[in-house]
Amino acid sequence: MFFICLLVLGCYSNDPRLPEKLYQEALELSNEGKTLESKTLMEEIARRFPEKREGMSATTDIIRLEAMLKHKADEEKKQVNQVIRATCDALRRYKDRNGEYPTSLQKLVPDYGLDQIPMTPWKHPLFYRPFVSVPREQVVDRRGRATARTNTRFDSYHLACLGTTLNPGREEEGAEILVVNGTIIQGNRFPSIPEPQPFRL
Repeated sequence: MFFICLLVLGCYSNDPRLPEKLYQEALELSNEGKTLESKTLMEEIARRFPEKREGMSATTDIIRLEAMLKHKADEEKKQVNQVIRATCDALRRYKDRNGEYPTSLQKLVPDYGLDQIPMTPWKHPLFYRPFVSVPREQVVDRRGRATARTNTRFDSYHLACLGTTLNPGREEEGAEILVVNGTIIQGNRFPSIPEPQPFRL
């Protein structure tokens, strides 16, 4: 129905009841919890019928709907931060016990403080990538002879909430969070991972 309303708005209509019908539809969308759709329709009503009673009411309702959307976004950001903190704490406990980070977040459930795989408020799993910070290094023995050593323990990780759309770099501030070894970093890209990385299941 919402998209039909927008189609009607895009067409010419002499129906004097159109503003009232569209306004009632916008109110129904709001009552159904479809706040963003309701706001979009209210904006069209206010733009097309500014002198009508429904247009003036829509202008007032837009302010209310914007406040509702902001409150919802703020609550979702709080939830994201809580999920990130809980996951980082579980990863730290796993490393303290096992000497390295797990190959997947599934291994944190349920023995390390998580009762399920971490999910964002938008029902997306967190991005997680464990890695070896120094895959190969030169080790010098007592006689000064250098040999190459390959490290396979996952001593570092990248963790991320990729926002509402899983589209990095195009989210509102706070919806997208990148973490390296428990520390939130700035920007929308992780530092590069050194190669070659060991193959682990």
